Amino acid sequence: MSYKVLNCFTAYDVRGRVPDQLNESIAKQIGQAYAEVIKPQQVVVGNDIRLSSHQIKKGLISGLRDQGVSVFDIGECGTEEIYFASQHSRVGGGIVVTASHNPMHFNGMKFVREEAKPISGDSGLDEIRAVAEANQFSSSKSKGSLNKLDTSDAYIKHLLSYIDVSILPKYRIVSNPGNGGAGRIIDLLEPHLPFEFVKIHHEPDGNFPNGVPNPLLRENRVSTSQAVKENKANLGIAWDGDFDRCFFFDADGNFIEGYYIVGLLAEAFLEKAAGSAIVHDPRLIWNTIDIVNKFNGKAVQSKTGHAFIKESMRAENAVYGGEMSAHHYFRDFSYCDSGMIPWLLVCGLMASKNKSLAELVDERQKLFPCSGEINREVLDAEKLLKVVETHFTPEIQRIDHMDGISVDCGDWRFSLRTSNTEPVVRLNVESYRDTALLKKKTAELLEIVDSG
Repeated sequence: MSYKVLNCFTAYDVRGRVPDQLNESIAKQIGQAYAEVIKPQQVVVGNDIRLSSHQIKKGLISGLRDQGVSVFDIGECGTEEIYFASQHSRVGGGIVVTASHNPMHFNGMKFVREEAKPISGDSGLDEIRAVAEANQFSSSKSKGSLNKLDTSDAYIKHLLSYIDVSILPKYRIVSNPGNGGAGRIIDLLEPHLPFEFVKIHHEPDGNFPNGVPNPLLRENRVSTSQAVKENKANLGIAWDGDFDRCFFFDADGNFIEGYYIVGLLAEAFLEKAAGSAIVHDPRLIWNTIDIVNKFNGKAVQSKTGHAFIKESMRAENAVYGGEMSAHHYFRDFSYCDSGMIPWLLVCGLMASKNKSLAELVDERQKLFPCSGEINREVLDAEKLLKVVETHFTPEIQRIDHMDGISVDCGDWRFSLRTSNTEPVVRLNVESYRDTALLKKKTAELLEIVDSG
């Protein structure tokens, strides 16, 4: 067959519009290519709640089986369930069909190899793409088998191992899966916990009747915030569609930036394992580094993106890794990200320290105020980054080009980078104890970005 460029590949996964960039036929090619490059004997697969996911998974499974790979299908799941099932079942790899928080007409895939090790452009994904685009595969002597697999009991048991249930009070918690997949896991955890859950947008629905589940969008936070206030809840939690990210709201319904949760969890792990390595992304860093240094830990910066963070964590044997975009990674979870472990840990911290979430993060928010991530569509991202760098040259004390530009100007800093998954640039700004300066410099940056 003729060579065809597949534009659904990103820096560390597959995401594309259905059906022109990703469909059942392309999914089959990707499955065959994965089998040719990774050479697993057995693979775990699953899918999120999107309307196209079952059809995409059908093509994926067909491609894997045609190359002689035996497939274990865990059905509708979150991304982290594939990570867990791959490790727990000791198979040669795992693939989940998901487009995370992307618009409804998108879908995609995330890949791991044995032991839930990530696959990115630096570690096999580019090769998978090349083989899939060539669309020429070796013939297998036999077709791989297909079996159902249920690892949910072991997964729930593992989640509960992160907390001491006996110390937990009867918190009232608003849980908002955004009609994604998290509701099923809340239902499975509920009998084991003393919490009273106020469930909103709970049922999985690929039509996304309440908007695409992406709590990073400010308009998607309103329902959780209101429910917290109306129900006088102790905490609010929301997830994206495949629930590998979770987002927090305090008892007043205020959204807590993921940046401060990274610092909070880093401190919790370092209190038990002082001196350990903590991996973070380059977007917002001062609070995390300050906390890690306080506990004589090792702060390790990684490129943004789940595959890159995981690779850095494995290299450093880091106990925890966090991205300000609400991805949290755990050594005891095969160095993978989970949207369930963080909120359980936060509830445990609230109970053990007898503090509210607001009290746990208040001091850090005052020390290192931040803008939160601001996204803008631009015509020429690379040109914009050069313009911004030139503009601030007189103020720059240090600059890092690991991932876009990260610029330290002494009493404030910013990160501006292009997204790996969307046609936008992402801006983050922070200062040291100076909210007025933060607002001034954020406005200055946005004026340049918006005019470019």
